[in-house]
Amino acid sequence: MKYFSNIGVYFLMLGQVFKKPQKISVFRESLFKEVEELGLKSLGIVAFISFFVGGVVAIQTALNVDSPWIPKYLIGFATKRSIILEFAPTFMSIILAGKVGSYITSSIGTMRVTEQIDALEVMGVNALNYLVLPKVVAAVLFYPFIVLLAMFLGIFGGWAAGFMTGLFSSDDFITGIRMDFYPYLIRYALIKTMVFAFVIATVPSYFGFYVKGGSLEVGRASTQSVVWTSIVIILLNYFLTQMLLG
Repeated sequence: MKYFSNIGVYFLMLGQVFKKPQKISVFRESLFKEVEELGLKSLGIVAFISFFVGGVVAIQTALNVDSPWIPKYLIGFATKRSIILEFAPTFMSIILAGKVGSYITSSIGTMRVTEQIDALEVMGVNALNYLVLPKVVAAVLFYPFIVLLAMFLGIFGGWAAGFMTGLFSSDDFITGIRMDFYPYLIRYALIKTMVFAFVIATVPSYFGFYVKGGSLEVGRASTQSVVWTSIVIILLNYFLTQMLLG
């Protein structure tokens, strides 16, 4: 019953989050700040992981496609499909859930245990709307660009791996990338990303906003938020894949 109670509180929280901001100027300022904190500061780790994972996918595919009956351009095709369909939207979202989710929970949780949220509520401010809505909007609008960057760098990393190792030629890899390209797969990945971005912004906010205790409880809430955000992303990934590609 505890899980159902938490789910109910979560959806009640969303009802408070999606109310009209009291001051648009304050919301705009908070939005730009959250874009920097949640998005721009994550570009480095996204670029690093995307490039090298793309290279690993290409190398592993090349090592498993060693039959003379299998054309080499399938390496580029398999790398492209793997990165666009799963790695960029899902794997990067789980990584961001760890990096961004812990930040959101700890920042809001610290405000809760230091009674800053209580002070906002005493002044008549909708604390959930003030703290969470800019994070949701920033994540949903900016994370698709991060995923597009991850797609590009992942595929580029696959090409670079072939160039440096000599396992496959650049022409074969590029031919595989260009073969059977469906723009809908990009839209599918971006739709998943926007749903995952919503989860990354709201689930950690829930754990941070309703934390009780002191700094030790804030740390535990950060761990719980990362775990549950990852679980929700994996479950939603299954259902979205079934609905959008099934």
